[in-house]
Amino acid sequence: MNLLVNTEGCREALIALEDGTVLRGRGFGAPGEAFGEIVFNTSMVGYQEIVTDPSYAGQIVTFTYPQLGNYGITSTDAQSERPRLRGVVAHDVCRTPSNWQCVQSLPDYIAQSGVVGIEDVDTRALTLRIREAGAMRAAISTVDLDPKSLLSRVRSSAGIGDHNYVADVSCDGPRVVHARGEERHHVVAYDCGMKEGIVEHLAQAGCEVTVVPWDTPAEDALALHPDGVFFSNGPGDPTSVPHVPDAVRTVLGKLPVFGICLGNQMIALAAGGSIQKLPYGHHGGNEPVMNLLTGRVEVTAQNHNYGVVFPSLGRLVPELSGGVAEHPADGDLRAWSRARIAPVVRNERYGRIRLTHVNLNDGTPEGLQFLDVPAFAVQYHPEARPGPNDSAYLFESFARLMDGRDDYLAIDVREGRCR
Repeated sequence: MNLLVNTEGCREALIALEDGTVLRGRGFGAPGEAFGEIVFNTSMVGYQEIVTDPSYAGQIVTFTYPQLGNYGITSTDAQSERPRLRGVVAHDVCRTPSNWQCVQSLPDYIAQSGVVGIEDVDTRALTLRIREAGAMRAAISTVDLDPKSLLSRVRSSAGIGDHNYVADVSCDGPRVVHARGEERHHVVAYDCGMKEGIVEHLAQAGCEVTVVPWDTPAEDALALHPDGVFFSNGPGDPTSVPHVPDAVRTVLGKLPVFGICLGNQMIALAAGGSIQKLPYGHHGGNEPVMNLLTGRVEVTAQNHNYGVVFPSLGRLVPELSGGVAEHPADGDLRAWSRARIAPVVRNERYGRIRLTHVNLNDGTPEGLQFLDVPAFAVQYHPEARPGPNDSAYLFESFARLMDGRDDYLAIDVREGRCR
């Protein structure tokens, strides 16, 4: 594919994918080059939250919505102090936004952080290529405009799993975020690339949150005498991140534990489970997920390329899994949603683990609940920054788990919606 767009007054740019796809467009943001793993995001709004989400470190994000930047950048919507992704791909970018809260245009905003962008490319065709070939190495360049040269350099670049991106985006030292209203609990939150919206929701649930760096020894976290421990979202391949599974193993069984996204994967690794890379991941604000405990379907915000392999956590317990003794042969967990069963496996380390949430698009696992130790986790982002509010109840679930309630996950989605 080769789309000629060299608009007068704007620098020409190329984007190359390792499968040989090369698109020509025009640059915006910072001049230069960006190498990373290319993915696509299907959200229609919330581009500021997306470009500042630390989970995108090491990645180039293609926005499927055709126009980007219409309402500019606000002073309140960022999920970290600056953009964290490697590059931005768009069809049409607005340089003159209109919004009473706007303080800056999107091109100027990403340029300040050295983020390279390319527009005037066919993002529909590009998204189809990623769906067909999977997430892959890619590059955007405004300096190397030779397709063969750029493609060769892409194919020799490092993969997303070759680097620990969590270490790049975690905080440098502890900080405290006070509870909003009456304080119910004190939580230590491991910052593996945590979004500000997650911290805010924990605080809104009545938690004083002590945020600590990703590599904090579990003994140091326990010395703070928290009521619970939280493991956050974050970027990259979870198997390239040391220390965190060890911290999970140390605290599981001692205190209530909650994990989101990368935190979910870390909890599974701590339990001896395995992780798989999804073909092109889940990135957007419209992923349907069934809560197997309530039968409710939640429309969720997600951002991950890796997921837990549920059968790797143990063999099914038939008497707790509707009489079923074998995992689905095709790995599609939607059979459990159709049967309205939340299956349970026997784990060698932590006893019984229940599957609580299933993705209705592809049948991948989206939530786990430990039945013999106080812990649960989900693969998606319930804080909705950006995205729908259907899963915001999970922060209240964590508070109820720390209260000692057994029914902490059985909350109707309507109870937890943001007000």
